[in-house]
Amino acid sequence: MRLVGLVLATVLMFCGTAFARDSSFERMLRRLDPETRLEQVCGAEAMRRIDKDKNRYHPDRADVGAVSEPEAKNDVMRGSGGAFRSGGRWYRFSFTCRTSPDRLKVLDFKYAIGAQIPEKEWDTYGLWK
Repeated sequence: MRLVGLVLATVLMFCGTAFARDSSFERMLRRLDPETRLEQVCGAEAMRRIDKDKNRYHPDRADVGAVSEPEAKNDVMRGSGGAFRSGGRWYRFSFTCRTSPDRLKVLDFKYAIGAQIPEKEWDTYGLWK
């Protein structure tokens, strides 16, 4: 699952978060198994929402399972161990993400930003600069 997250992060890095709505992104998602698709759609939505909302963060990476694996049931994923990178620093976040049955569109997304993750812990969670 981490490899797919790196692929998504690379795609989003080059194309920006607006790419997440593009049909090319949707075609890529359709190639993934449903569980991975749910994770990727929720990760992309985390980046989009955090960037758009009134806060000081502008993420360029997100991993919904960086600190701990999220739980998925049907078309809902919940997690308290997500991480996103903004301004070269990583921060924790928790979230609830509900998608369409095909797991291609986010219908509802709630999140809370947590503490900054100290750089000495980055290797533990597979995070990078």
